[in-house]
Amino acid sequence: MPLTQAALGQRIRSARERCHLTQERLGESIGLSRVAINQIESGARAVSSLELDRLAFAVGRDIREFFADDFTEHVADQDALSALFRATPQLADQGELLSALQESMALGHQVSQLEQMLGIDRAQLRAAIYELPAPTGRWDAVRQGQRVAADERQRLGLGIAPIGDLADVLEGQGVRTGAVPLPENISGLTLCDPRIGVFVVANLDHAPLRRRFSYAHEYAHVLVDRNRRGTLSRSENRQELIEVRANAFAADFLMPEDGVEQFVRALGKGAGSRNQAWAFDGDAAIQAEQRSSPGSQELQLYDVARLAHHFGVSRLSALYRVKNLRLVGEADFNRLKAQEESGGGPAIAEFLRASEPLHGRDEREDFRRRFLGLGLEAFRRDEITKSKLFELAAMVGVTRSSVQNTLTSVGME
Repeated sequence: MPLTQAALGQRIRSARERCHLTQERLGESIGLSRVAINQIESGARAVSSLELDRLAFAVGRDIREFFADDFTEHVADQDALSALFRATPQLADQGELLSALQESMALGHQVSQLEQMLGIDRAQLRAAIYELPAPTGRWDAVRQGQRVAADERQRLGLGIAPIGDLADVLEGQGVRTGAVPLPENISGLTLCDPRIGVFVVANLDHAPLRRRFSYAHEYAHVLVDRNRRGTLSRSENRQELIEVRANAFAADFLMPEDGVEQFVRALGKGAGSRNQAWAFDGDAAIQAEQRSSPGSQELQLYDVARLAHHFGVSRLSALYRVKNLRLVGEADFNRLKAQEESGGGPAIAEFLRASEPLHGRDEREDFRRRFLGLGLEAFRRDEITKSKLFELAAMVGVTRSSVQNTLTSVGME
């Protein structure tokens, strides 16, 4: 049975309310008045295909969902964007963040559709799920994060070596990754939606090494908090237990304890000033002792810089890691941190050619390559029209002329 104008209006209203958007806020985001939105939802006014497309974008949906027989199921608790707004209703009033979330959902929808057209089965690439009880406190949250990090490294066969391209690791587990500009206080977000799969986004405006840590942080939410459907990592929420757990996971996943200790030992450091051992023959023991030269075992800022570069993390992250592993005491930690903050860190890293990359891997370009590659393949197979390819390209900032020139150059006209 064809969908009536009134029924379509009810579905639009349902999707809007699940995102905690007022009629006025929704209208502002798509260029319509509150009165027009009210008329559409009541069935008193028809909605054009262009308006419906904009409406779908604003509420994080694919336009086809509004006409699906199982629309009720589509607006159930499995909806990632609705879950985010349900947990934090005030997000609807943050225009910059709302736009970023809408863009992320729209890109996720398009990638999912292209992969379905091309027969790419993401279900075969599924990240593990670690079912854990809610942490009882910060210590419990830290320990949970550490255990999951160790287990996941073992599952992936990573050993204690540094992780190369973290985005590739996540993609290999069926987790789509991307980077979009987000407000400064938001490091990343995770969307777990049955329509788009698992999508992890890092803040494009943050430094490359911070984005790398954010990917690891969000991966923890994928592994442990997937039932929440959507998580938003904000600086003001860092004391929440699931955020503490995710940060502990990220530190251990990127810098495994055995790997850090092995690296420090290779520097000839990390041992105590006085070490003892016993040789036992079954009847008696012989004691051996070694005393290190005073101060010879103390880590210096240049050691921290080398450690950070080795594992692909910031110097500050590496410094907190060696503190947590008790490779430096409180006094040495404060000394090193003061040196870092006074400008010594960048200087020594530059001297050692171990600086943080000024132009690290561009996750937006990585996503754009994957996205446009899918689009070109779908076009080649006649799954989408040239007009649709133009539309997809525009979503990632590629002009019509660039698409046309590319098609002409490879004979795909």
